[in-house]
Amino acid sequence: MGKDSKSRSLEGDFQLALWKYALSATASTVAESVTFPLDLTKTRLQIQGEKGSGEVVQTLTQRRGMVTTAVGIVREEGLFKLWQGLPPAVARHFIYTGVRMGAYEQLREKGLGRNKDGSFPIWKAAAGGLCAGSIGQFAASPMDLVKVQMQMEGKRRLEGKPPRVHGIADALSQTYKKGGIRGLWTGWVPNVQRAALVNMGDLATYDTVKHALLRNTTLQDNWVCHGLSSVASGLVAATLGTPADVVKTRIMNQPRDRNNRGLYYKSSLDCLIRAVKNEGFFSLYKGFIPTWSRMAPWSLTFWLSLEKIRVLTGAGSF
Repeated sequence: MGKDSKSRSLEGDFQLALWKYALSATASTVAESVTFPLDLTKTRLQIQGEKGSGEVVQTLTQRRGMVTTAVGIVREEGLFKLWQGLPPAVARHFIYTGVRMGAYEQLREKGLGRNKDGSFPIWKAAAGGLCAGSIGQFAASPMDLVKVQMQMEGKRRLEGKPPRVHGIADALSQTYKKGGIRGLWTGWVPNVQRAALVNMGDLATYDTVKHALLRNTTLQDNWVCHGLSSVASGLVAATLGTPADVVKTRIMNQPRDRNNRGLYYKSSLDCLIRAVKNEGFFSLYKGFIPTWSRMAPWSLTFWLSLEKIRVLTGAGSF
């Protein structure tokens, strides 16, 4: 193959990768918008019962369940506050989902490689999902930080506290002024840990279940197969990712001193130990029901949208 042919091949691969990136980002926007109220409810539940350390003590509010928390947000803050923090969440997914999906496909097709019969072993799928999720979440971590902060603004105002941020640009600017570039990646360690576990469950389970169904049953590559695969992937992802998600949320939401050091927790491990010590092991699964309740429809909406969009645009099935 000549240089011109190789150049055209590389250019074609790059354009296809960009196209798939855009399709993944579009599908994630649809899924995020539909299920965002459950994400907000989950975030509020994960903060509930939290205690500060030293002289800093957070105000404890009445404990609520998932439904009570959601109803309370609507009653106390307004219906549309259920979508508070949606803009940075969508911006995050444009980075996170686009990168993780592209990275996974590259690992599956070229990095780790399929078997000779075209199958992709589950251990490779798990490794690919773990790596892809880590890369995507690290790139999107600043937007995740902004999302968590904006989701908690309504609660802060009800407690009589002044607002911390006034939009995405303001949140990014304030964070940068206080902590520099490193400040924008506050909480990235538990964030990446969570994403690695979630994607190891989500991508690996969806890919494995889908192709197992296609190989071993009479199901076709259609919405029924995609739906069953997405339900399984959502459950596994929620089970693996919730403890790291609780730690991530608390690390990102805690107040910080002038040197950008957390006032509640020294590290992700410290946060995990304090949560278990003060609230019990199952505090690590606070918000599991809304997490799963959200992840199941999110996964279903995302995968059905992505598969349909890819087929309609000629990008091929996942």
